[in-house]
Amino acid sequence: MNNNNNPIKASCLIAAMCLGTTAVSNAWNKPIKVFILSGQSNMVGAGKVTGGGSRWGSEFLDPVVSVYERAYDPQADYDQMKPIKTLKLESFGGSEPTPYPGGGAQVTRGFIQVKETGRYQLRPGYGGSMDNIMEVDGKEVHRKETGKEAVRSEVKLTAGKKVPFKITYLTKDANGLGWIDRMDVPGTLSALVKYKGMYPYLMNDKGQWTARDDVWYKGVVAAAGSRWLGVGSGNIGPELGFGHVVGNGIDDPVLVLKASQGNRSLGWDFLPPGSASYAFDGKTYAGYKQSPESWDKGTEPKPIEWYAGKQYDDCFGAAHEVLDNFDEQFPQWKGRGYEIVGFAWWQGDKDRYNAGHASRYEKNLVHLIKTLREEFKAPKAKFVVATLGQTAKDSAEENEKLILDAQLAVDGEAGKYPEFKGNVTTVYTHPLSQGGASNSHYNGNAQTYMDVGTAMGEAMVKLLKGK
Repeated sequence: MNNNNNPIKASCLIAAMCLGTTAVSNAWNKPIKVFILSGQSNMVGAGKVTGGGSRWGSEFLDPVVSVYERAYDPQADYDQMKPIKTLKLESFGGSEPTPYPGGGAQVTRGFIQVKETGRYQLRPGYGGSMDNIMEVDGKEVHRKETGKEAVRSEVKLTAGKKVPFKITYLTKDANGLGWIDRMDVPGTLSALVKYKGMYPYLMNDKGQWTARDDVWYKGVVAAAGSRWLGVGSGNIGPELGFGHVVGNGIDDPVLVLKASQGNRSLGWDFLPPGSASYAFDGKTYAGYKQSPESWDKGTEPKPIEWYAGKQYDDCFGAAHEVLDNFDEQFPQWKGRGYEIVGFAWWQGDKDRYNAGHASRYEKNLVHLIKTLREEFKAPKAKFVVATLGQTAKDSAEENEKLILDAQLAVDGEAGKYPEFKGNVTTVYTHPLSQGGASNSHYNGNAQTYMDVGTAMGEAMVKLLKGK
């Protein structure tokens, strides 16, 4: 089980086995622990995994495909064999590369030249054509044998320097499609893990991203994906750090269910059911299901095609749909059921642009915590709130200060809400931010997202353990 070799989990399983088959059966039939994460775009996630992959093309010079008799033979030395035909590939890469001729084993040779010095990952092929071996300047950078996972390594390329490449295709599926990705851009997850030694649990001993088999990630609405928790392509959110921490801290399997959407406010889009309208600065602000967002006090509002709480309904409605079809969604856990044990909330950016929403943020946040627990029938579920990374306690501007103060006020240790003691906590993320602001997605810095998620996970585990 890929769970970071957690000795706590291992000892629990061994203890259960020692107690006999009944204990083992009980251990494997306990409900799955569910955490629901929500918020706006930074909860969706914008931490860059790499420098940004793109279709390759102009980097490749003079590509020629050679065709050899019979199908691919792993014992053959194609550099010493004479091809039965060759074809210069006028278009290599892009979306419409020159078609390969087929008719035997196919090998493409040529040169690669990049514009920027750096460490690159090359991903040749698409679909069946991914089954190939690629070498750059004599170094193997990609190997995917049929039916096996791809194994890739980075290669350092110098700007303007031309070096040879070779792709040997293992099946008749062959084409000039491929992707090139810069891996050492500062702040990206690949650079942090591979070249700074951070978050080593995200990668296996072969240098490949790895996934857990005890924590499942499921995203709905703008938070897409359904897979064992690990690093995919594109971007990460706080779920990656959060999921690893709670996975290590809980003996049972975990589902991290993320329902989120960008550019949404708590005072309007996420307004919880039961929220009443209110007056502020000469305007009436919408209560739940009312529209528009606000109108001049004493006038008749003209509804728009959105209403207060629409995003709340969409996000948590989608979460309900997943949980209502739990066995179908997660056949690996069929029959085990689930228990919602925690909520995590990272939001507040959009509210800071509206004084009315900012003034109401604390009241709305308290109501959100209580409403989610009631709606999901999880009165004992713990709740973790994260503040906006750019907002410092000693220098926040008016609206941001209202939001920060509200988020800090709901922490059970603050004492303002005695009913939240021991079950609600707030993570102050300003010390964790690597720069940028919530509206610029912290410049896509993956360390910010990993550290915020990790801190939220640690806060959640602390609540669950009653510390």
